[in-house]
Amino acid sequence: MYEAFYNLKGKPFHLSPDPRFFFGSSGHKRVLAYLRYGINQGEGFIVVTGEVGTGKTTLLRTLLSELPQNKNLVAAQLVTTQLDADDLLKMVAASFGLAHEGRSKSTILKDLENFLMRNAREGKRVLLIVDEAQNLPVHSLEELRMLSNYQVGARSLFQSFLVGQAEFREVLRSPRLEQLRQRVIASYHLGPMDLVETQAYVEHRLGLVGWKQDPAFTRGAYEVIFDYTGGVPRRINTLCDRVMLIGYLEELHEIDESTLAKVIQELHEEGSGATVASTTNGAQSPSATSAAGDVDLAQRVAMLEQRIDSMEGVLGKARDLVKALLPEVK
Repeated sequence: MYEAFYNLKGKPFHLSPDPRFFFGSSGHKRVLAYLRYGINQGEGFIVVTGEVGTGKTTLLRTLLSELPQNKNLVAAQLVTTQLDADDLLKMVAASFGLAHEGRSKSTILKDLENFLMRNAREGKRVLLIVDEAQNLPVHSLEELRMLSNYQVGARSLFQSFLVGQAEFREVLRSPRLEQLRQRVIASYHLGPMDLVETQAYVEHRLGLVGWKQDPAFTRGAYEVIFDYTGGVPRRINTLCDRVMLIGYLEELHEIDESTLAKVIQELHEEGSGATVASTTNGAQSPSATSAAGDVDLAQRVAMLEQRIDSMEGVLGKARDLVKALLPEVK
């Protein structure tokens, strides 16, 4: 809706992960470097954790978009739920296109072994990328470790990247996973972005759809965006998408603190406002508190009237658009 008003070529703040919009913050670059390092090593486990919305899945899709260039690698991605060991093996087999329905565990294991050996003879390695790994029970993780035992000489035939939310670090501390921990060749916890990266992230996504500083964001607006979202990409996308919509409805060409305060208030009234994050101890920052604070009754009435006026303007634009298109309709 707001794309045409701001002369954008597309929507900049999609919530769904899209590698085209990958932003290389210091943390994201480091994770991607670790994953590439793991591919070059060709063995062991790489573990990546991070809070919800920090961009882990986008990272994986960015990596997967690169893998077709590697002709010596057969890769698959598995998004897990609470799978026991047997079901996990079936899902692994399915991820690589192997039969699994109605087959026993021993048969599936044999099929997987044959699959690994066949690829090894062709000079290829097999990589499984497991997303939402925090959902896997300990015994299922042990099953993955057992798959990593397949070797030809000193060459490993199966490698895994385990990506999950922060609690996955606690899962890995289980005494029963000591052998798996010994095979982790790199581990990284992805945190939120800082203020400078938050501003760069917003401008990066806008720039990819043809943004020409319309609307312009003030310095104070970026500070409120950072304070409210804590530098978490998914929260930034949610907030900025709504900001762009309000900017269109009110025909704004500058986004400042007052615009952000209005949007944040609306999100809270709708019950969809994010819990304000912090890069340190989780405390709400003063600027975020003022931006999202209580609005007195007079302000609420004024905001409501303004929104009604905005919607009337939208309806007028829609009528004009229909009138413009009618001559072309046969």
